[in-house]
Amino acid sequence: MRSAGKKLLVLSLVLALALCACGSGQNGTADPSAEPVQPAPSPSAAPAEREKVNLAVLSGPTGVGAAKLMADNESGRTVNDYNITLCTDNQQVMAGLTNGDFDVAALATNVASTLYHKSNGGVQLAAINTLGVLYILGPADKPLSSLADLAGKTLYATGQGANPEYVLRYLLTENGVDPDRDVEVVWQAAEEVTATMLQGKGEYCMLPVPAATALEAKSEGKLAACVSLSEVWDQLRNGSQLTMGCMVVRTQFAQENPRAVEDFLKEYQASVTYMADPANLALTGEQSPAQLVAKYAIAPSAAIAEAAIPQCNLVYLDGQEMRAAIQGYYEVLYAADPAAIGGSIPDDGFYLSVA
Repeated sequence: MRSAGKKLLVLSLVLALALCACGSGQNGTADPSAEPVQPAPSPSAAPAEREKVNLAVLSGPTGVGAAKLMADNESGRTVNDYNITLCTDNQQVMAGLTNGDFDVAALATNVASTLYHKSNGGVQLAAINTLGVLYILGPADKPLSSLADLAGKTLYATGQGANPEYVLRYLLTENGVDPDRDVEVVWQAAEEVTATMLQGKGEYCMLPVPAATALEAKSEGKLAACVSLSEVWDQLRNGSQLTMGCMVVRTQFAQENPRAVEDFLKEYQASVTYMADPANLALTGEQSPAQLVAKYAIAPSAAIAEAAIPQCNLVYLDGQEMRAAIQGYYEVLYAADPAAIGGSIPDDGFYLSVA
């Protein structure tokens, strides 16, 4: 019985092999009438999950450099996955950084120092993104020849309690004008300053671009920028740069997500470079810097953005270059008013170390 069982098993195997052979042509080629064999899917590595980063961008010049990054993020071309909030003022950004809603954010440089002190080192300076963007505007047929000409006049200005106020006070003083006695400064929101000037209620004002650019356009040639505060600052030759805008990162986030911060800085630098490149400024399509700034409401319109971007003084400075550029500026503000930067010049812990 055992021998017969073995023979039956062998016979079954031979028959099975013969049937398989009938399913193939000569030399192993497939029989056209046979059902095609589907190859098994090869295992592939799952795509790496993009790191989520909550990014706050300020409208106005400080936010211009991020516009290309915003477009790339929207189309999924960034390494990090950015959840982007457009903010209208520094206070909104400070609140978001303090409660952890934002991981990385744009800020005025003096506010960044103030927040560093208030939060006991809770934020760090990651990069400088804009230099001077402030302009004095007045009647096109009666321009000021210097900042000293503001003596005895009323100036409508925006930026009280932030960089614009401290820069203006310092430069007026250095040009022989007492900001508390020799000139009346009326502080308003940018929209209010614009309305005041267009209604003919004011003669001179101070605004940052692109608000200054928009006012010139709306005035139809009646108003024009006559003094660049950046040029006035440079004329002092005080060894510092007018570093007005920056990017900061929450210290805890930087410690827990160093790779995400490193990737952000690379992507942000590429964005700033794109937005400031003269060749790109000449573009007219959807990816032109002017169109991008208008698309994300960083500026009121593409036409205004096109005129304003060259005046935004976009830069990207990090590491030691960043520190060297801003240290003298903080020293100037501290000498003018320690409260302008939170009471003291930031220590080493304020500066983010980058690879």
